[in-house]
Amino acid sequence: MTDFARKGWRKFPADPALLAWAKAALEPAKEAAQAPKNAHWHQCEGTWFVGVDALENDAAGRIAGVPFGGAAYAFAQSFFGPLAQHRAQVSVVYPGYPKARAGESAAGLAYRVKRDAAHLDGLKLGNNKRRFMDEYHAYILGVGLTGCSQDASPLVVWEGSHEVLRNVLQKALQDTPPARWHEVDLTEAYHAARRKIFEQCQRVEVSAQPGEAYVVHRFALHGVAPWGVGASAPDAGRMVAYFRPALADRTAWLNEA
Repeated sequence: MTDFARKGWRKFPADPALLAWAKAALEPAKEAAQAPKNAHWHQCEGTWFVGVDALENDAAGRIAGVPFGGAAYAFAQSFFGPLAQHRAQVSVVYPGYPKARAGESAAGLAYRVKRDAAHLDGLKLGNNKRRFMDEYHAYILGVGLTGCSQDASPLVVWEGSHEVLRNVLQKALQDTPPARWHEVDLTEAYHAARRKIFEQCQRVEVSAQPGEAYVVHRFALHGVAPWGVGASAPDAGRMVAYFRPALADRTAWLNEA
């Protein structure tokens, strides 16, 4: 079993290709975070810019004429081959995170603080707080854009959680055609799996300096740590660009690597 297969994540040092891309993406990312059209993405009382699809890269990930490449990207592509890229998320965290998100209950804020707002990407909250799969990603690839201290709200991953959640999803979805997976209520199964993960899986914090990157398994439970006491970051905040390309083959999404 490889290290990635066991842990569900892998970090990569900065290499020339990805460092060049990160440098080229920095100013467009800063502009995106300040653009009036993206004002709705400033959440948690201004301590988090969610920034979904905020970076204006092309379908190959190219930004400002600089190609998207490097070891982390090559590793991510090794699972399902080259995939069209969406416009990257520009996730920015600022000192003081987390504050309550608009409409968030006290219990919701407590979960954000104590459990890093841990979640499974693509699992969405529907009516009556029921949870259903809505998006099917191939992987999560994060690229650091700003230099920050390691305690400046790093990514949090629960090692091995991807296998716990894969087992839950396989059991819940196996008797339903893939085209109807979005109709399957996963609420109870997900909550039980999450409790098991918190009890049994190791919580690790993963930071990324400019050009450094990490690949996270699509089923890994992950979140964002609170801003550390004394943490440091530039005025632009702790900024990471995230790619989560869609995977059309849902059977492969559920069962393969």
